[in-house]
Amino acid sequence: MSIAKKYPKEVKQILSKYPPEGKRSAVMPLLFLAQREEGFLDKSAMQDIAKMLDITETDVAEIIGFYMLYHDKKEGKYRIQVCTDLPCALRGAEKFMDDLCSNLGIKVGETTSDGVVTLEAVTCLAACDKAPMFQTQGPDGIKYHENMNVDKTVDLISVLRKSIA
Repeated sequence: MSIAKKYPKEVKQILSKYPPEGKRSAVMPLLFLAQREEGFLDKSAMQDIAKMLDITETDVAEIIGFYMLYHDKKEGKYRIQVCTDLPCALRGAEKFMDDLCSNLGIKVGETTSDGVVTLEAVTCLAACDKAPMFQTQGPDGIKYHENMNVDKTVDLISVLRKSIA
């Protein structure tokens, strides 16, 4: 089902913010809307958005490939994206990531066996002074978690698991 049929009110609201000649600027909010439920964008959603905005599927795919907020394959219900940029690494992000991987029994880029969490390394979430830090992406949106340690993160993952049970 197209996102225009699935979310007619939201699509109309998003498109109303842009003049007809600038409707291609609605691509990012439409992508976010399209992946809201499943956590990723399939080919039909990309085609639908491209057609709606009079742009190519390649244009849409480039945006998905560039921004870490968009995903083109199904993974965990929640994505934990740990900033591992140099300033965060200096504050322990690499050790945090290693310890978290050990605790979850996965490697960076993998998903837990229950399908709840995919762990990703990302560059710069703009909170260097609060590292180790990460953002979660899931059905409840994007949330920042700062000054974290593995125990607090494991507790958070337990809450996330309960929220989808």
